[in-house]
Amino acid sequence: MYLWLLKGNLIQKLLVFERKILRGIFGPTKENQTWRTKNNEELDKLINHENTVNYIRAQRLSWFGYIQRMPEARADKEIFKWNPLTTRPRGRPKYRWEDIILQDLGQMKIKSWLTCVQDRAKWKDVVEKAKTSN
Repeated sequence: MYLWLLKGNLIQKLLVFERKILRGIFGPTKENQTWRTKNNEELDKLINHENTVNYIRAQRLSWFGYIQRMPEARADKEIFKWNPLTTRPRGRPKYRWEDIILQDLGQMKIKSWLTCVQDRAKWKDVVEKAKTSN
């Protein structure tokens, strides 16, 4: 199981790479008998980044629900619940995956997620809501 957080600079690098690929996919634009590459605004009209962020949030919540419903004896669940015995470095604590999940649930104003996550139909509604919320 590989999980990582996307920090601001990594998100920016991924967006630059994505635009580079999209320029290749959509090709140049012909204007006044000359060809030019599409600018960022034109690419943003073609692909909406809010949908991408919401999709990532929904996938995160879906995986979180899957882990929460697992039996306690499963290795994946034990790794998720594991607490290292070392101390953390000084300074602001790094965000954990679970912190980001709880932040997403707070933004969506979902208070009783512990009971909601056990019911697959309700949790599926939460995941669908994450796809459309801002």
